[in-house]
Amino acid sequence: MARIQTNSFTLAISFAVFLSVVPLAKQSQAQLKSVGKSCLSNERKSIDQIDHSVFDALLKKYVDSDGQVNYSAWKSSTNDRLALQNYLASLSKADPDRQCSRNAKLAYWINAYNAVTLEGILEVYPTSSIRNHTKKLGYNLWKDLKLIVADKRINLDDIEHKILRKMNEPRIHFAIVCASIGCPRLLNEAYAPGKLESQLVKNTRDFFSRKRNLNFDSSKSELQLSAILKWFGSDFGSDTQAQLRAVAGYFPEAIQSAIQRGGFSVSYLDYDWNLNEQR
Repeated sequence: MARIQTNSFTLAISFAVFLSVVPLAKQSQAQLKSVGKSCLSNERKSIDQIDHSVFDALLKKYVDSDGQVNYSAWKSSTNDRLALQNYLASLSKADPDRQCSRNAKLAYWINAYNAVTLEGILEVYPTSSIRNHTKKLGYNLWKDLKLIVADKRINLDDIEHKILRKMNEPRIHFAIVCASIGCPRLLNEAYAPGKLESQLVKNTRDFFSRKRNLNFDSSKSELQLSAILKWFGSDFGSDTQAQLRAVAGYFPEAIQSAIQRGGFSVSYLDYDWNLNEQR
Protein backbone atom coordinates (compact mmCIF):
# COMPACT_ATOMS: atom_id res chain seq x y z
CA MET A 1 0.00 0.00 0.00
CA ALA A 2 2.82 2.39 0.88
CA ARG A 3 4.35 1.75 -2.57
CA ILE A 4 1.05 2.62 -4.28
CA GLN A 5 0.77 5.86 -2.30
CA THR A 6 4.31 6.87 -3.29
CA ASN A 7 3.60 6.25 -6.98
CA SER A 8 0.37 8.25 -6.74
CA PHE A 9 2.24 11.10 -5.14
CA THR A 10 4.88 11.02 -7.88
CA LEU A 11 2.20 11.03 -10.56
CA ALA A 12 0.50 14.00 -8.92
CA ILE A 13 3.75 15.98 -8.86
CA SER A 14 4.44 15.13 -12.52
CA PHE A 15 0.96 16.22 -13.52
CA ALA A 16 1.35 19.49 -11.63
CA VAL A 17 4.62 20.19 -13.43
CA PHE A 18 2.91 19.42 -16.76
CA LEU A 19 0.11 21.87 -15.96
CA SER A 20 2.63 24.58 -15.12
CA VAL A 21 4.12 24.23 -18.62
CA VAL A 22 0.78 24.29 -20.47
CA PRO A 23 0.26 28.08 -20.30
CA LEU A 24 3.65 28.58 -21.99
CA ALA A 25 2.70 26.16 -24.73
CA LYS A 26 -0.65 27.89 -25.19
CA GLN A 27 1.07 31.27 -25.34
CA SER A 28 3.45 29.98 -28.01
CA GLN A 29 0.59 28.55 -30.05
CA ALA A 30 -1.37 31.79 -29.72
CA GLN A 31 1.40 33.57 -31.62
CA LEU A 32 1.01 31.29 -34.63
CA LYS A 33 -1.70 33.24 -36.39
CA SER A 34 -2.83 34.92 -39.55
CA VAL A 35 -3.69 38.56 -40.13
CA GLY A 36 -6.32 39.83 -42.52
CA LYS A 37 -9.45 37.82 -43.19
CA SER A 38 -10.93 35.37 -45.62
CA CYS A 39 -13.26 36.86 -48.18
CA LEU A 40 -15.60 35.57 -50.85
CA SER A 41 -14.51 35.60 -54.47
CA ASN A 42 -17.07 38.29 -55.31
CA GLU A 43 -15.47 40.59 -52.68
CA ARG A 44 -12.05 40.48 -54.30
CA LYS A 45 -10.66 43.32 -56.37
CA SER A 46 -7.65 44.30 -58.41
CA ILE A 47 -4.57 45.46 -56.50
CA ASP A 48 -5.06 48.78 -58.34
CA GLN A 49 -8.20 49.31 -56.25
CA ILE A 50 -6.66 48.73 -52.81
CA ASP A 51 -6.71 51.89 -50.67
CA HIS A 52 -3.62 52.53 -48.51
CA SER A 53 -4.82 55.79 -46.90
CA VAL A 54 -5.50 54.23 -43.46
CA PHE A 55 -1.98 52.83 -43.33
CA ASP A 56 -0.63 56.18 -44.50
CA ALA A 57 -2.37 57.98 -41.61
CA LEU A 58 -1.07 55.47 -39.04
CA LEU A 59 2.50 55.80 -40.28
CA LYS A 60 2.29 59.59 -40.13
CA LYS A 61 1.02 59.34 -36.55
CA TYR A 62 3.45 56.80 -35.10
CA VAL A 63 6.62 56.93 -37.23
CA ASP A 64 9.01 59.88 -37.12
CA SER A 65 11.08 61.30 -39.98
CA ASP A 66 13.99 59.08 -38.94
CA GLY A 67 11.89 55.92 -39.33
CA GLN A 68 11.63 55.22 -35.61
CA VAL A 69 8.30 53.86 -34.35
CA ASN A 70 6.38 54.79 -31.22
CA TYR A 71 5.36 51.19 -30.51
CA SER A 72 4.37 51.99 -26.93
CA ALA A 73 1.78 54.60 -27.89
CA TRP A 74 0.51 52.53 -30.82
CA LYS A 75 0.04 49.44 -28.70
CA SER A 76 -1.78 51.50 -26.07
CA SER A 77 -4.32 52.77 -28.59
CA THR A 78 -7.13 50.24 -29.01
CA ASN A 79 -8.54 52.23 -31.92
CA ASP A 80 -5.27 52.39 -33.84
CA ARG A 81 -4.43 48.73 -33.23
CA LEU A 82 -7.83 47.97 -34.72
CA ALA A 83 -7.20 50.40 -37.58
CA LEU A 84 -4.03 48.51 -38.53
CA GLN A 85 -5.86 45.19 -38.34
CA ASN A 86 -8.67 46.55 -40.50
CA TYR A 87 -6.11 47.77 -43.03
CA LEU A 88 -4.62 44.27 -43.14
CA ALA A 89 -8.14 42.93 -43.69
CA SER A 90 -8.51 45.32 -46.64
CA LEU A 91 -5.32 43.88 -48.14
CA SER A 92 -6.99 40.47 -48.01
CA LYS A 93 -9.48 41.62 -50.64
CA ALA A 94 -6.79 41.91 -53.31
CA ASP A 95 -6.85 39.37 -56.10
CA PRO A 96 -3.21 38.95 -57.19
CA ASP A 97 -4.34 37.11 -60.32
CA ARG A 98 -6.20 40.12 -61.70
CA GLN A 99 -4.38 42.51 -63.98
CA CYS A 100 -2.89 45.56 -62.27
CA SER A 101 -0.14 48.09 -62.83
CA ARG A 102 3.41 47.19 -61.85
CA ASN A 103 3.68 50.20 -59.53
CA ALA A 104 0.45 49.27 -57.77
CA LYS A 105 1.71 45.74 -57.27
CA LEU A 106 5.05 46.91 -55.88
CA ALA A 107 3.42 49.45 -53.56
CA TYR A 108 0.86 46.89 -52.38
CA TRP A 109 3.44 44.24 -51.43
CA ILE A 110 5.88 46.74 -49.86
CA ASN A 111 3.05 48.11 -47.71
CA ALA A 112 1.87 44.59 -46.93
CA TYR A 113 5.33 43.53 -45.77
CA ASN A 114 5.74 46.58 -43.54
CA ALA A 115 2.20 46.40 -42.13
CA VAL A 116 2.44 42.69 -41.27
CA THR A 117 5.81 43.30 -39.60
CA LEU A 118 4.39 46.16 -37.55
CA GLU A 119 1.42 44.07 -36.46
CA GLY A 120 3.78 41.23 -35.53
CA ILE A 121 5.95 43.50 -33.40
CA LEU A 122 2.97 45.19 -31.75
CA GLU A 123 1.65 41.74 -30.84
CA VAL A 124 4.84 40.83 -28.93
CA TYR A 125 5.84 44.32 -27.73
CA PRO A 126 7.67 45.19 -25.51
CA THR A 127 10.66 43.52 -27.11
CA SER A 128 14.22 44.57 -27.93
CA SER A 129 14.55 42.93 -31.35
CA ILE A 130 12.66 41.01 -34.00
CA ARG A 131 15.37 38.39 -33.63
CA ASN A 132 13.78 37.43 -30.32
CA HIS A 133 10.85 36.15 -32.39
CA THR A 134 12.52 34.47 -35.37
CA LYS A 135 13.71 31.25 -33.79
CA LYS A 136 14.38 28.10 -35.77
CA LEU A 137 12.40 26.16 -33.18
CA GLY A 138 9.15 27.71 -32.00
CA TYR A 139 7.49 30.90 -33.19
CA ASN A 140 9.14 32.60 -36.17
CA LEU A 141 7.55 35.91 -37.10
CA TRP A 142 8.96 35.77 -40.64
CA LYS A 143 7.43 32.36 -41.31
CA ASP A 144 4.48 31.86 -38.95
CA LEU A 145 2.67 35.21 -39.17
CA LYS A 146 0.71 35.03 -42.40
CA LEU A 147 -1.38 37.50 -44.36
CA ILE A 148 -4.53 36.10 -45.91
CA VAL A 149 -4.74 37.24 -49.54
CA ALA A 150 -7.61 35.83 -51.59
CA ASP A 151 -7.55 32.15 -50.63
CA LYS A 152 -3.84 31.97 -49.71
CA ARG A 153 -1.84 32.56 -46.53
CA ILE A 154 1.41 34.35 -47.30
CA ASN A 155 4.23 34.89 -44.80
CA LEU A 156 6.85 37.61 -44.76
CA ASP A 157 9.52 35.41 -46.30
CA ASP A 158 7.17 34.65 -49.19
CA ILE A 159 6.39 38.33 -49.76
CA GLU A 160 10.08 39.22 -49.86
CA HIS A 161 11.61 36.27 -51.70
CA LYS A 162 8.80 34.84 -53.85
CA ILE A 163 7.04 38.06 -54.84
CA LEU A 164 9.02 41.28 -54.44
CA ARG A 165 12.49 40.01 -55.34
CA LYS A 166 11.08 38.41 -58.48
CA MET A 167 9.81 41.77 -59.71
CA ASN A 168 13.35 42.87 -60.61
CA GLU A 169 13.26 46.05 -58.56
CA PRO A 170 16.24 45.74 -56.17
CA ARG A 171 15.38 49.02 -54.43
CA ILE A 172 12.67 47.12 -52.55
CA HIS A 173 15.53 46.28 -50.17
CA PHE A 174 15.55 49.96 -49.16
CA ALA A 175 11.77 50.02 -48.66
CA ILE A 176 10.76 46.86 -46.78
CA VAL A 177 11.57 47.08 -43.09
CA CYS A 178 12.08 44.27 -40.57
CA ALA A 179 11.68 46.54 -37.53
CA SER A 180 15.45 46.86 -37.02
CA ILE A 181 17.83 49.82 -36.91
CA GLY A 182 19.99 48.15 -39.57
CA CYS A 183 17.03 48.13 -41.95
CA PRO A 184 16.20 51.05 -44.21
CA ARG A 185 14.21 53.84 -42.65
CA LEU A 186 10.53 53.01 -42.30
CA LEU A 187 8.98 55.74 -44.41
CA ASN A 188 6.35 57.66 -42.44
CA GLU A 189 3.91 57.38 -45.30
CA ALA A 190 2.48 54.49 -47.27
CA TYR A 191 3.99 53.65 -50.64
CA ALA A 192 1.68 54.78 -53.43
CA PRO A 193 1.64 53.81 -57.12
CA GLY A 194 1.62 57.42 -58.31
CA LYS A 195 4.76 58.42 -56.41
CA LEU A 196 6.50 55.08 -56.00
CA GLU A 197 9.58 56.07 -58.02
CA SER A 198 10.23 59.22 -56.01
CA GLN A 199 9.68 57.31 -52.75
CA LEU A 200 12.15 54.59 -53.73
CA VAL A 201 14.72 57.20 -54.78
CA LYS A 202 14.24 59.16 -51.56
CA ASN A 203 14.58 56.16 -49.27
CA THR A 204 17.52 54.65 -51.16
CA ARG A 205 19.42 57.93 -50.87
CA ASP A 206 18.51 58.16 -47.20
CA PHE A 207 19.75 54.60 -46.62
CA PHE A 208 23.18 55.33 -48.06
CA SER A 209 23.43 58.68 -46.26
CA ARG A 210 23.79 56.83 -42.93
CA LYS A 211 27.21 55.66 -41.79
CA ARG A 212 25.78 52.48 -40.35
CA ASN A 213 24.88 51.51 -43.94
CA LEU A 214 27.73 53.07 -45.95
CA ASN A 215 31.15 54.36 -45.01
CA PHE A 216 34.46 54.95 -46.75
CA ASP A 217 37.49 54.41 -44.52
CA SER A 218 40.18 56.47 -46.27
CA SER A 219 42.91 55.14 -43.95
CA LYS A 220 42.30 51.64 -45.32
CA SER A 221 40.93 52.64 -48.75
CA GLU A 222 37.96 50.47 -47.81
CA LEU A 223 34.35 50.89 -48.86
CA GLN A 224 32.12 49.54 -46.10
CA LEU A 225 28.63 48.50 -47.17
CA SER A 226 25.49 47.38 -45.38
CA ALA A 227 25.14 43.61 -45.00
CA ILE A 228 22.00 43.96 -47.16
CA LEU A 229 24.33 44.31 -50.17
CA LYS A 230 26.05 41.10 -49.10
CA TRP A 231 22.88 39.08 -48.52
CA PHE A 232 21.06 40.30 -51.62
CA GLY A 233 23.94 41.36 -53.83
CA SER A 234 22.77 39.16 -56.71
CA ASP A 235 19.63 41.32 -57.00
CA PHE A 236 21.84 44.28 -57.93
CA GLY A 237 24.33 42.60 -60.26
CA SER A 238 26.34 39.49 -61.00
CA ASP A 239 29.51 40.70 -59.24
CA THR A 240 30.67 43.41 -56.86
CA GLN A 241 31.50 45.88 -59.63
CA ALA A 242 28.06 45.50 -61.22
CA GLN A 243 26.39 45.85 -57.83
CA LEU A 244 28.28 49.06 -57.09
CA ARG A 245 27.34 50.49 -60.48
CA ALA A 246 23.69 49.83 -59.63
CA VAL A 247 23.75 51.76 -56.34
CA ALA A 248 26.67 54.23 -56.52
CA GLY A 249 24.45 56.96 -57.94
CA TYR A 250 22.65 57.06 -54.58
CA PHE A 251 25.87 57.50 -52.55
CA PRO A 252 26.85 60.88 -51.07
CA GLU A 253 29.04 62.82 -53.50
CA ALA A 254 32.18 62.51 -51.35
CA ILE A 255 31.97 58.71 -51.42
CA GLN A 256 31.17 58.69 -55.15
CA SER A 257 34.37 60.69 -55.74
CA ALA A 258 36.41 58.35 -53.53
CA ILE A 259 35.37 55.19 -55.34
CA GLN A 260 35.79 56.78 -58.78
CA ARG A 261 39.51 56.99 -58.02
CA GLY A 262 39.57 53.20 -57.63
CA GLY A 263 42.08 51.18 -55.65
CA PHE A 264 39.71 50.35 -52.80
CA SER A 265 38.53 47.14 -51.16
CA VAL A 266 34.97 46.29 -50.11
CA SER A 267 33.83 45.01 -46.74
CA TYR A 268 30.46 44.66 -45.04
CA LEU A 269 29.26 46.32 -41.85
CA ASP A 270 27.69 44.53 -38.89
CA TYR A 271 23.92 44.59 -38.98
CA ASP A 272 22.09 46.28 -36.10
CA TRP A 273 19.10 44.11 -35.12
CA ASN A 274 17.96 46.40 -32.28
CA LEU A 275 14.32 47.47 -32.51
CA ASN A 276 13.60 50.64 -34.54
CA GLU A 277 11.85 52.14 -31.54
CA GLN A 278 11.48 55.80 -30.62
CA ARG A 279 13.46 56.52 -27.46
